[in-house]
Amino acid sequence: MESGDWVRAGLRAVAGGVFAIGLGVLNLPIFVLWVLALALTPLPGLGSMLLPVVTAVVRWRADVERRLAARDGVLIARPYRPVPDRFGLVGWRRFRWIMTDPATWRDQAWLVPGALVGLSLGLLVVLIPLYGVVGITLLPLWLYLGVDWFGYGVFWPIQSLSQGWLSFPQGVLILAVGLAGAPYLRTIDARFARLFLAPTKAAELRLRVTQLTVTRADTVDAQAAELRRIERDLHDGAQARLVSLGMTIGLADELVERDPKAARRLLAEARDASSAALVELRHLVRGIHPPVLAERGLDGAVRALALSLPVATSVESELPGRLDTPVESAVYFAVAEALANVCRHSGAHHAWVSLRGADGILFAMVGDDGHGGADPQGGTGLRGIERRLAAFDGTMTLSSPPGGPTTVTMELPCVLSSPRTSHSSGTA
Repeated sequence: MESGDWVRAGLRAVAGGVFAIGLGVLNLPIFVLWVLALALTPLPGLGSMLLPVVTAVVRWRADVERRLAARDGVLIARPYRPVPDRFGLVGWRRFRWIMTDPATWRDQAWLVPGALVGLSLGLLVVLIPLYGVVGITLLPLWLYLGVDWFGYGVFWPIQSLSQGWLSFPQGVLILAVGLAGAPYLRTIDARFARLFLAPTKAAELRLRVTQLTVTRADTVDAQAAELRRIERDLHDGAQARLVSLGMTIGLADELVERDPKAARRLLAEARDASSAALVELRHLVRGIHPPVLAERGLDGAVRALALSLPVATSVESELPGRLDTPVESAVYFAVAEALANVCRHSGAHHAWVSLRGADGILFAMVGDDGHGGADPQGGTGLRGIERRLAAFDGTMTLSSPPGGPTTVTMELPCVLSSPRTSHSSGTA
């Protein structure tokens, strides 16, 4: 860590400690409100109306804690069951859905201990650096203004200007210790929250099944769309040319005795049509699984793709081996779609691709110097990339502020085979 990094991390942690103090205080009235709503549940209609609203507030508070924990490097997934369709904010069905969700009770169990731990650690995170700042700045000034006696805390009575200046190195040390230790204290708070707010094993399994159901549906839809595209390309392209080729050969067969010159012209046309059909079939095969991908791997296939683009594209690769064929194909087409978006929409003069494998994860990044403003909701290209990667538990993140630049980052769990190492870079 560089010299300034720990200071910035400490200041961010102190800011997080300030939020933790305020949110810890907020936990207590929320808990009282939820207990009151729970106590009113026997009243007909009132409990089923009030408790879902209060539970929504509790879940909002828990989600805020999860976001703060993520900033401190502790990821906490949402454990709640999916909201059933066709019921509103309140009502008996929503009341039953809330009360039978174990995450509801784990949230309530966290409110009071989470408030106590958050307040305690938040005060430590804030007060230790503040105590150091007092020793650095305030005491010498107060003594200079004529204060006869002042105690720096409890154990440091100061009665002269020289003693006041001696508090300066102590203040620097305390400030440094406070900033250095603040991120660790925030991490302890986040891990304590994770004990209550993270999904249980059963909830994780349920969320995993839900995710797999969604990705399976997306994969089936994507495969059906791909099959329709292949069928359309065959019907409108190669199949039409082959039908025309058969008719042309038939006409030449009829004319070979009566008009040999016309027959030769038709055979020449048939030869040209067969060449065109072969080219279309090759393009179709490349759209299914490019031969260069099988021969040269992901690195070579992406470089060959970059050479064919109208935008100058550089490729950097650190892949210690080959990927499984399905994963390799998915990443190749995802990179190809991202580069196609660069050429069509970005107005970029230069693009770049980075491929890197580490710790069982493949990282593929595609960037450009275009005008930015890309939005996954604005078209099917980026959404298609997300669906393609989701079939392999992969994710895509997009950074594309207005004015650029745009960076698409794809992460995919993978197993690298072959001891071959590829480490190279180049510009197409």
